Amino acid sequence: MIKNKEFSIYSVGATNGRPPEIMVNPTGDQWSPLQNEFALIRCDQWSNNHLILIKNLSVTDNFYKQEVFIMSLWYENAIFYSIYPLGFCGAEKFNDGGEVRYRLDKIIDWIPHLKSMQIDAVYLGPVFESVEHGYDTTDYMKIDRRLGDNASFKNICQKLHENGIRIVVDGVFNHVGRNFWAFKDVQEKGRESRYCSWFQNLNFDGQSPCGDNFWYEGWNGHYNLVKLNMRNQETADHIINAVEMWINEFDIDGIRLDAADCIDFDFFKRLRYFCKSKKQDFWLMGEIIHGDYNRWANPEMLDSTTNYECYKGIYSSHNDKNYFEIDYSINRQFGCNGIYKNIKLFTFVDNHDVNRLASTLRNPEHLRNCYTLEYTMPGIPSIYYGSEYGIKGIHENNSDDGLRPCLDLDELNRTGNIGLLEHIIKLGRIYKAYPALRTGSYQTIIIRNQQLLFQKELNGQIVYVALNLEDRDFDLNFGTNQPALVDVFSGQPLHVENGNAYIKMPPYSSMIIVADDIINSADETPAENTVSNTVEEVLVNRKYADSKGDIYMVTAIARDAETLEELVIYKSLYGNNETWARPKSIFTGTADGKPRFRLVD
Repeated sequence: MIKNKEFSIYSVGATNGRPPEIMVNPTGDQWSPLQNEFALIRCDQWSNNHLILIKNLSVTDNFYKQEVFIMSLWYENAIFYSIYPLGFCGAEKFNDGGEVRYRLDKIIDWIPHLKSMQIDAVYLGPVFESVEHGYDTTDYMKIDRRLGDNASFKNICQKLHENGIRIVVDGVFNHVGRNFWAFKDVQEKGRESRYCSWFQNLNFDGQSPCGDNFWYEGWNGHYNLVKLNMRNQETADHIINAVEMWINEFDIDGIRLDAADCIDFDFFKRLRYFCKSKKQDFWLMGEIIHGDYNRWANPEMLDSTTNYECYKGIYSSHNDKNYFEIDYSINRQFGCNGIYKNIKLFTFVDNHDVNRLASTLRNPEHLRNCYTLEYTMPGIPSIYYGSEYGIKGIHENNSDDGLRPCLDLDELNRTGNIGLLEHIIKLGRIYKAYPALRTGSYQTIIIRNQQLLFQKELNGQIVYVALNLEDRDFDLNFGTNQPALVDVFSGQPLHVENGNAYIKMPPYSSMIIVADDIINSADETPAENTVSNTVEEVLVNRKYADSKGDIYMVTAIARDAETLEELVIYKSLYGNNETWARPKSIFTGTADGKPRFRLVD
């Protein structure tokens, strides 16, 4: 029985006789009775991003009896791929209101590439109707005609889902474009418009810089971006209705909140409650550059925020040859007393707003180390489209166009940095194979200006990560209780003697060091429609066949509340669609010398 910590619980209620999936949040010290959609349960372990399954819940005045186990949410273990759609598709600079162009269908052709990198979710920048760059929304209910229409986008989402890839869209809720229908009504009707209250600080005592006979607040001084008044009930209702349409129509899995630091906290609380009631594992991530991320990522509001602190630390540690910078930030955030230990922050080395990593680094030899660090430090790693090939791009001439190019996959495979791509592909496989890398605790072992060794540990699994940014070999020696170690990148065993590891690291290199190499022992090119039974990772939202040929969908990876053993939760796709659970060690094992389950994709 898990006990001694309190959680609030959303969406209580079993379906088809199965235990409910429930989003949990910590509460105060007082017990509350079970009422409507809320309850309290005592638990001794907590992460902001967990589901629990509850069976046989019974309530008395002061006693709760239940069977409970914790289930990780999908985004805790995910690798993201970020795309700026208008640039990715080579759309026109300005929307002329003409015919629909089905450019975003291009992403379907990229699905094999995404799967090769073990991508779990695609974050799409603005896709809704706008005039220019997507952040000047004119209609939240329509896909931008430069990209397609609602029907084509629905098909794209379906194709991604069929391939086990989730979809997160950009929610631009702080501001709209000047062609937004409600703002145009104000322009036409002035004080008589019923939408005057929809916009921040709108008044008729003067003219706007754009020549309107009224003044309004533009986001960050940009008057083509009209700031919404999110404290207005009708405005908030309109946004919530749009989100409901996105979930119902496109089955999206999350929203990235643009300019989240400018949006009213009460709206975020309402948004969270609404989204979690629609999809209990729905992900909400806010774009936050400065400040205490706990203000936005907490049990009442968002699940995560962008980690700009470590974005800067990753590249500048290499440029300045000073690993102390990034190690300090990681320990401050996620170390023993880390201020964000209960949050999975969104980690990146570049995005649509900042220069490409290959343009930021002074020495291109540091590219691989930067990605190794991103994938192995605490957080949710992401790749910005094209950067896996080491492409360059900078903000120049007051334009972000250089950061948001139209890319051709065949051309990238001919001219791009294939060595970097192969490195990232292997990082993805390693990340999926070792749970300690994804959710383990962080501890610095050795720190020097140009060398860093840290470990990630989870339930006894230890993974060491070593980085050398120097232009010469480095002799790395450290104590370990592991009798044998191997660098999982190369598959080469390392010298361990009398409780000490002795490693010669080449220049500009990184190593991920483990006791059990389950990557290089597995088939690098498994046969079609199969997965090697030696690979420990089980993929959520993917189909598996048992030895009889029956097909199942893996819905979650859970953990036994008493033993902490990993469990595979899977649903039959035949008969009564029953839901089952097996220890992961059995699910990935063999029966009569054959794999018990195989991936069918």
